[in-house]
Amino acid sequence: MPQTPTSIVLIHGLWMTSLSWENWVARYEAHGYRVIARSWPGMDGDIAGLRRDPSAIATLGIHEIVDHYEQIIRGLDAPPFIIGHSFGGLITQILLDRGLGAAGVAIAPAPVKGILFLPLSTIRVSLPALSNPANNHRAVPLTPEQFHYAFTNNLSEEESLAVYERYAVPGPDHVLFQAAFANFNPHAATAVDFDNGERAPLLLISGGSDHVSPPAVVEANFKLYGKSKSVTEYRNFPGRTHYTLGQSGWEEVADYALTWVESKAHRQIASA
Repeated sequence: MPQTPTSIVLIHGLWMTSLSWENWVARYEAHGYRVIARSWPGMDGDIAGLRRDPSAIATLGIHEIVDHYEQIIRGLDAPPFIIGHSFGGLITQILLDRGLGAAGVAIAPAPVKGILFLPLSTIRVSLPALSNPANNHRAVPLTPEQFHYAFTNNLSEEESLAVYERYAVPGPDHVLFQAAFANFNPHAATAVDFDNGERAPLLLISGGSDHVSPPAVVEANFKLYGKSKSVTEYRNFPGRTHYTLGQSGWEEVADYALTWVESKAHRQIASA
């Protein structure tokens, strides 16, 4: 019989570390969960040091990141809830496809293989990295101006800079290249079996004001699961930007995600 999850694994996205989950960690721990918010391989520890020298993560790829979290999850006593943001939302989907987790939430996920159209705002965020092939082997930070457009487009420049200084780090652009050219790669790291009827329930969340993963991208992701027998749902939160983890009102998103995974897990236990 399935066990009631007691752990939550949080997975951050590109240009961030696990520090971006600090509010959610405290909130979920207050609900009695063991919360595991680990950074991508090589990104744990001192943010200032990572900013000074990001060479250790320059070639980090999606396979290595997914394997990192799979090892963490397999070391737990029971399948956890998995919640990911941005590239963490893509990674969440891959982990569920591997048979891991009791339920998952992908918040503003990066594109999985199969999404054919990207809005101009998404292209604008990615183009500075993708326009230089050498960046495929580099870890490059966003400028404060790029971060403002990508993450905090609802804030003033001064407010955005404060967020940037606390959370922003260089990101391995290799993952951007993997996602951008996935539809031309038969062995793409971003591929998911959308017809997998054995995976755990999945919720996809978009933000109405998100420049990186706008609703059109997340809706396209959701539609790819159209023939799956596994539970898949979609929810849009109007006015949310890509900084939804810390944007004012983040509690509504955090609570909705937790209530959703709890309800799906309880239904599976009751029907087992």
